[in-house]
Amino acid sequence: MEILRIENICKSFGTKKVLRDVCFSVEEQSIFGFIGRNGAGKTTTMKLILGLLKADSGSITVCNEPVQYGETRTNRFVGYLPDVPEFYPYMKAREYLKLCGEIAGLSGKELKTRIDELLQLVGLGEEKGRIGGYSRGMKQRLGIAQALIGRPRLLICDEPTSALDPMGRHEILDILLEAKGQTSVLFSTHILSDVERISDHVALLEGGTVKMSGAIQDLKAMRSRTGARLVLKDPADTGKVLQAFSGAEKRVNELEFREMPEAEERRLFTYLAEENIPVLRFERKEPDLEDLFMEAVQ
Repeated sequence: MEILRIENICKSFGTKKVLRDVCFSVEEQSIFGFIGRNGAGKTTTMKLILGLLKADSGSITVCNEPVQYGETRTNRFVGYLPDVPEFYPYMKAREYLKLCGEIAGLSGKELKTRIDELLQLVGLGEEKGRIGGYSRGMKQRLGIAQALIGRPRLLICDEPTSALDPMGRHEILDILLEAKGQTSVLFSTHILSDVERISDHVALLEGGTVKMSGAIQDLKAMRSRTGARLVLKDPADTGKVLQAFSGAEKRVNELEFREMPEAEERRLFTYLAEENIPVLRFERKEPDLEDLFMEAVQ
């Protein structure tokens, strides 16, 4: 079942066209990665889904109900984490979630149980301090708990891992993976490795249009080419190989080839043998999301 469907959405601000016929859909209990460069229109798209902006044309449905600008009933299905969530710094996590739960219509034992579940999910169950003393990662985790308090059918997260260190990013991604069991997740980011790690489907927004959309493995099979990575013993040899084989990226004693057909691989090894160049490692590189991104935006 489709939780979210976006069809031919267009949006301009003055004379600047931000979105042009954007189309994609999010399936039930899936994780959908919405990727694109900063300023590509990802946040604008999310605000349109929430009814905070009015589209120039096109349609958006959440759980088969149309989104209406300004006063949309579909937000009862949606939990939202903005890129920089704001909190009452004098509150503690349980106090804040109790307030959010009451606004969502929860009370009594049901609310207490839900708060306990969510604090356990985001790893804040034992935290006693006030929110004002939280790290950025802790605030992001509390923000996810807040977004999930009303048991939404769709969780929207705008750049949830931005500005976090690797450990903090890892924690947030694990939480989103676990949340998939109870909701669908749409999260935007420009960190391609995050999307590849947890997403079922992906859409790339570039120049206001969706350049590609679908299951990651399907996109790889359809669009990408196999590359290779060559590690040499002597860094000085990388320059020689680079002159003989264009199109590689050089990193000290490594060369990374975005494309490496079998015929070119045979020619490479013939060249290395003839020039007596010692090789530490050669490995085929399966296409990843970065390859797809670069191919789509070039």
